[in-house]
Amino acid sequence: MSFLCLLMLASSPPVRPAQAAPAPAPDLAAQLDEIARVGSVMVDGDDCQRIVTERALTYMFKVDARDQWLASDNYDVDDAAFITVKKTLLRLSHLAPFPADVNLWMPIKGHPDKIRVVIRNTHEMSQFWPWGALYQDMIPQMKTVLETGKRVTVTDKPGWISVLAPVSDSMGDLVGVLEVVTQTHVDAHANVK
Repeated sequence: MSFLCLLMLASSPPVRPAQAAPAPAPDLAAQLDEIARVGSVMVDGDDCQRIVTERALTYMFKVDARDQWLASDNYDVDDAAFITVKKTLLRLSHLAPFPADVNLWMPIKGHPDKIRVVIRNTHEMSQFWPWGALYQDMIPQMKTVLETGKRVTVTDKPGWISVLAPVSDSMGDLVGVLEVVTQTHVDAHANVK
């Protein structure tokens, strides 16, 4: 009988020691914060400042009773700077294992109470941007980022998480804000118009 037991043990699959369960994935906000941290280092603030042309800035606040689309029709960008920064933002968004966008926001020189979204990305997600607006009132959390240089997590809009991060130029001046954003229940096509 002992020979038969030894034969059975020898032919059975080896018993492996119990392995620890894999660590849970960090929460969405922590993952977005890491992307925002990397983005603050990777996004070139000098390129960002070259995106919107002087011509577009000239027309941004002009009002013409005969042409309600004057500002929109005259909004243009420096193609090389725009494409360079947009590609960087797209690459950053791909660091997330879920649909996320990295948008670029910039204050408007001469209008400290205003800010504009300069680049939106693939899923057109933003917790702050009202569709079609060229500029809007300064968002308090963005003002905080521009004043302190610290990242801020915002969950004011139900179902949305944004991490705001500073963008610096080569002199170290804070010139813009990255919005790294996702929805807690993502529909990657819901925001695309």
